[in-house]
Amino acid sequence: MKLNRACLLGLILIFTCKITFAQSSEFSSEEFRVPDEAVTENLPAPPTNIEAKDKKNDDGTSIIISWSKSVDDDDGANNVTGYNILRKSSEGDFETITESPIETGKTDYTDDTVERGIIYSYLVQAINASGATADSEATSVEATASWFHTGKKWLFLSVVLFSVVVIYSIYHATRSGKDIFIRRIPGLEAVDEAIGRATEMGRSILYIVGLGGVSNVATIASMNILSQVARRTANYETALRVPCSDPIVMNVVREMVKTAYLDEGHPDAYHEEDIFFLTESQFAYAAGVDGIMLREKPAAVFLQGTFFAESLILAETGNSVGAIQIAGTDKEHQLPFFIAACDYTLIGEELYAASAYLSREPMLLGSLKGQDYGKLMIFGAIVVGIILELLGINWMTTFFDRVSN
Repeated sequence: MKLNRACLLGLILIFTCKITFAQSSEFSSEEFRVPDEAVTENLPAPPTNIEAKDKKNDDGTSIIISWSKSVDDDDGANNVTGYNILRKSSEGDFETITESPIETGKTDYTDDTVERGIIYSYLVQAINASGATADSEATSVEATASWFHTGKKWLFLSVVLFSVVVIYSIYHATRSGKDIFIRRIPGLEAVDEAIGRATEMGRSILYIVGLGGVSNVATIASMNILSQVARRTANYETALRVPCSDPIVMNVVREMVKTAYLDEGHPDAYHEEDIFFLTESQFAYAAGVDGIMLREKPAAVFLQGTFFAESLILAETGNSVGAIQIAGTDKEHQLPFFIAACDYTLIGEELYAASAYLSREPMLLGSLKGQDYGKLMIFGAIVVGIILELLGINWMTTFFDRVSN
């Protein structure tokens, strides 16, 4: 009898626990579970009309992404606080490429980190204050390089016009047979005087091509001048000494001087050992050249090319031995030293014009004349632009702004 009562009490207890657990589960699911509709309502509206375009007039490393802003941007229920740009290539997943969210109201972004020939997919992600995000639809594009920058067509036409002027000047100089006028350059007119003095005194000529390499423009101009000087020393049979600071420059100079002596009909007067390598060290080179000046006391010294802090040391030493010195460099910081210590100094582009001036070669003279005409046109454009600006007409200023962009 007692056993039956115990079983009955046990069954009642189990039944009561099940009812209580069921009520508890129903209460928690209804009261504490957040409905899916509530989560969706916290999301901002996604951006729309996303479009990715290859940037025009570039080298194929930029893509422009544009979109229509979210309806929650500024005045929506879940205000958007910024946008992220996500990108993926053909392999991989979408990754955020913006370091920080793009400010609201903006509807474009330029991706400058792409590689040409690869197809990229983009999507724009809207972010609200709570950190919830909403993604736009994805769009794809391939970055390609442009053959021409259409915004610089006027610059291209200007280059074509300048080239036509130069080519016409060369044609006119070679066909007319007339002597082309070039203004007098005292330093170049003194070349024959310096060589003649060295010949009369029976002393050598020292030609210094500077410290520039064979690809340096001033060094190339210096070697062109040396070629003309060598032609004159070949006729006068005057010793020409050329210490070099670059072994490649030395070999080029040897060939140029040898060719000049051969063209003048005095190949036997050429001595290869007179063109030699000294050292690549700047001040060791200056000391070596100074030693040559003090020992040999050349009658003429040519300082043509690229020079640095050693310019004054060389010029002062040449001046102390009483040599006629003709200097020229494109380093404007060294020109005052040459002007103070040398007899003649080629300033600025006179160094580049020297080979045409000395050789009187029609093609070189025509090229030089054509460049002068081109510079004259540029100067005229500057004058016209200034006058227009003073009159309140800014057409030319805005024109060059368009060309630069």
